[in-house]
Amino acid sequence: MTAPRIGLTLGDPGGVGPEVALKALAGGGPVPGVEYVLFGDPRLVAEEARALSLPGDFGPWREGLPGGPGIFLREVAAPAADRTRHRPDPANGEASFRFFEAAVAAARGGLLDAIVTAPVSKAGWGQAGLAWRGHTDFLEGLYPGAIMSFWSPRLRMALLSHHLPLSEALGLVRRGPLLDFFRALRRGLAGLEGGPREILVPGLNPHAGEGGRLGREEDDEIRPAVEAARAEGILVSGPFPPDTVFLRALDRPGTMVAALYHDQGLIPFKLEGFATGVNATLGLPFVRTSPDHGTAFDIAGKGVADPRSMIEAVRLAARFSASAS
Repeated sequence: MTAPRIGLTLGDPGGVGPEVALKALAGGGPVPGVEYVLFGDPRLVAEEARALSLPGDFGPWREGLPGGPGIFLREVAAPAADRTRHRPDPANGEASFRFFEAAVAAARGGLLDAIVTAPVSKAGWGQAGLAWRGHTDFLEGLYPGAIMSFWSPRLRMALLSHHLPLSEALGLVRRGPLLDFFRALRRGLAGLEGGPREILVPGLNPHAGEGGRLGREEDDEIRPAVEAARAEGILVSGPFPPDTVFLRALDRPGTMVAALYHDQGLIPFKLEGFATGVNATLGLPFVRTSPDHGTAFDIAGKGVADPRSMIEAVRLAARFSASAS
């Protein structure tokens, strides 16, 4: 039986991405029987491994050839030999994108079952002249309808919109985009064995609009979209008051909250599961997960970064890959 293949990207060289990636792979990786493929510059891998006193001399990945359990390196050259730490940098932004782009190409070509992406700097991508606001934004360009979702042992949450200014995000809280979102979310969850089936929708306004006294979006846009989705057989309900809807989903593995904008979902999620939460992109033909934290420039290079979220991202990638096989 062929070992599942999971690609890991190093993320921004100036942040904690290389550190948490190598820590996650220490001891052969968190899931046994997996072929791990690390996408990055060998110089960066060797430097980080020496600093952390961890193994870093991985054999080259034999792309497209039968492999087996172990850790391998897919060389992707970074633009500069020396890296800038602790702040966004165009060379680091370009390098992190190259690592990610190579892993996505391999997954699209059927050479990987999943990819796990270490954190990148959106500012660094912008400085490098890249048009995307992050991993999910890039993937949405390839697969329209891809959804950013978050998973922890106690809570599951998906986002209608993610890296948009709030003024733009609120413009998507309309019946048409909401109905499309519920349909895409059902498709994305359908292939996940044991995954959530019930979708809870928060309101946009305090107290879910209080019957129209605190806003009309619930009655004019959200509720009609929910009713239309239910008529199609989608198990969705709401709108619920946004300050209590997450309590309804807590410790209920079969339930997911469909948050209406980034901070409505991420504030409660990170409060509950920051250390072990995982970002997963739904609606792709391959699995993609990531830790739910950022580059943490302030602690980069100190060897103190917590790898638990990265480890859980690998574990979730393995679990989702098994569901899809």
